[in-house]
Amino acid sequence: MFDAKAHWEQIYNTKAITDFSWYQQVPETSLGFIREFSVPLDAKIIDVGGGDGYFVDHLLALGYTNITVLDISEAAIHRAQQRLGDKAKHVHWIVADAATFVPQEQYDFWHDRAAFHFLTGEADIKHYVTTIKKGLRKNGILVIGTFSEQGPKKCSGIEIKQYSEQSLSEKLQAYFQKIRCITTDHTTPSKAIQNFIFCSFRPAA
Repeated sequence: MFDAKAHWEQIYNTKAITDFSWYQQVPETSLGFIREFSVPLDAKIIDVGGGDGYFVDHLLALGYTNITVLDISEAAIHRAQQRLGDKAKHVHWIVADAATFVPQEQYDFWHDRAAFHFLTGEADIKHYVTTIKKGLRKNGILVIGTFSEQGPKKCSGIEIKQYSEQSLSEKLQAYFQKIRCITTDHTTPSKAIQNFIFCSFRPAA
């Protein structure tokens, strides 16, 4: 049986951040949604699958004061904490699998870049969508980015689930109303091009 946690711990213990296809020094697309929705500096923000990515660095630099980073890998979170140094104490860190995570509070902005597409079983997908419903405030914003139907079919040796604007919206439509979707090309450190779709949602009335 596939052990996702062991898989990711192995990866984060053996590779440098610039070896990862998802590496972004400046996550412009994600930061663009922060600007688009004028997210207040005291908003509760959660970055699901944030690993040792740089989104948290930029949020701190912008003055955000209530940030949570969740990742399945303890090694990834430790690496991010080491990079941030003293700034790490201003972030709430959670080691958990997105597929089984149970939020203990509600958030104003739920960000997920490339965690959702690793959930390929319907039970895991439904559980995660229900988790977001429970963990997002009624006036909150959800942003999910996944590989598009023109993107890769695997990441880090694991098969993923590709999405279109329609199929991603359908997975969430029971509880969320789509605001807008965009497609964007991400250039990996090895100069490969990966096509993503990012969609923003708000809780359905």
